[in-house]
Amino acid sequence: MAVVARTTTDGDGTPVPQRLLAAATRLFAERGYDRTSVQEIVEAAGVTKGALYHYFGSKDDLLHEVYARVLRLQQERLDAFADLDQPVEERLRAAAADVVVTTIENLDDAAIFFRSMHHLSPEKNKQVRAERRRYHERFRALIEEGQNAGVFSTETPADLVVDYHFGSVHHLSTWYRPDGPLTPQELADQLADLLLRALRP
Repeated sequence: MAVVARTTTDGDGTPVPQRLLAAATRLFAERGYDRTSVQEIVEAAGVTKGALYHYFGSKDDLLHEVYARVLRLQQERLDAFADLDQPVEERLRAAAADVVVTTIENLDDAAIFFRSMHHLSPEKNKQVRAERRRYHERFRALIEEGQNAGVFSTETPADLVVDYHFGSVHHLSTWYRPDGPLTPQELADQLADLLLRALRP
């Protein structure tokens, strides 16, 4: 039964969960999480409340998934970069640039999450923090690998270097503009180079 439900699509082949997420993302970005009702989401997605509750259980679950899907993508990509058979500085630079690009590509999701994270239930909030911590720990491990190998400076603790880079990443939604002078990749390259310069012995 669940397998059939997961593959339910509309006329253009879009699965129902994706339609719900797309509608929720647009409405949360336009109106704010707290000013968007479940009824408005299901009407925008063209489904019933029963369909929403089948897939997500609550509006809280939708908010969590808006961010979690981006974090899952970024975690998969970070793991892939970290596992490459390349010098650690190349792997770190690729990972540092990638998280900038993937955040910009999902800017609404990031903006919604950082504006609305306090609306999550304590359990969901704890879950998200654990997911983010896992990502940051894998990123930090690359820095520590380079520090232990003498490739990166040890003057600044790895934790502080991680906070330095992600301070910029987590606030992209407040200052990045698509019509600005830099493309996402150009900005990503500059921020990644800035990180690498800070780590030079």
